[in-house]
Amino acid sequence: MYAVNEILSGSDLQPLMSDALELLSESVTAIPGGVQLRKYNYRLHFPQEMDDLGVLIYNYHPKNTKERKIELRFCLNNQNYCSNPKCKNGSCESRKECQKEQRLDLLIFHYPAHYLKQFAKSTESASLSDELIAFKRKNAFSTAVNLCNRTRGILDNILLNNYSSALQNIYLNSQAQALLLYGLECLVEEKSEQSFACAFLPNEDDQNKMILAREILLQRLGEPITIKELSKKVGTNECYLKKGFKAMFGTTVFDFYQNKRMEHARYLLYEKGLSVTEVSDLLGYSSISHFSTAFKKHTGIKPCELLLR
Repeated sequence: MYAVNEILSGSDLQPLMSDALELLSESVTAIPGGVQLRKYNYRLHFPQEMDDLGVLIYNYHPKNTKERKIELRFCLNNQNYCSNPKCKNGSCESRKECQKEQRLDLLIFHYPAHYLKQFAKSTESASLSDELIAFKRKNAFSTAVNLCNRTRGILDNILLNNYSSALQNIYLNSQAQALLLYGLECLVEEKSEQSFACAFLPNEDDQNKMILAREILLQRLGEPITIKELSKKVGTNECYLKKGFKAMFGTTVFDFYQNKRMEHARYLLYEKGLSVTEVSDLLGYSSISHFSTAFKKHTGIKPCELLLR
């Protein structure tokens, strides 16, 4: 349970009680070069709505260099996992045979200082990524990592890969580096140190405005809302809303809203059995083609393909 509470701490998810999770498997893999991967798989006994979560942690110790490391932690929610042995890749031939249960996969990557040293430049540089890799930043911090499609794709591939021995070592090494690249890219985009401590939102009132904006977006999944309208509702300007929302939640207003809409669309299609036309109308799309394009961009498949699973 320690790993689950650790990665969920500081998020907007409700803490999970110890009796809600059952540890099904855990493993530790030493990836050549020094990276360590820990994997946990849990069964969630009390199903609930949860977002996938990613966190980057910068561990700095002033004297003990062995304690310096960058961690990437990911919590992936699989609400449609089927435990039926006949089920192939999460899709049963007959929905009557489905034995659905909610699972959580936790993946924790450790990148120690001696591993990261090979990527650092020998010359002085003001680059944020160089400073982090060389551990020139003197203060530890943690920040959310945006789980875009490419990051989620890598995590899914790591969980499902069938490589073994040398090929597995090569594969995991390449994927671990790609995850580190994308994680650092999220930080490089925010060049100010304010992104680490959320100093951009200096008081509770500003933070509450961002929380209110998030709640309004969740309530308006079927009624598209513009940034201009949203900023007026929470009492701030558009620029401050966009910067504050990303500083607090680690994602843009648009990406958050679109991800939530597509997750809801997937639920309506697969769980409720609604038609593509019905879901498109419920989400406020002007045409089925626009909805299909957005859905495929988010999930990688067309909505009609999901109905066939």
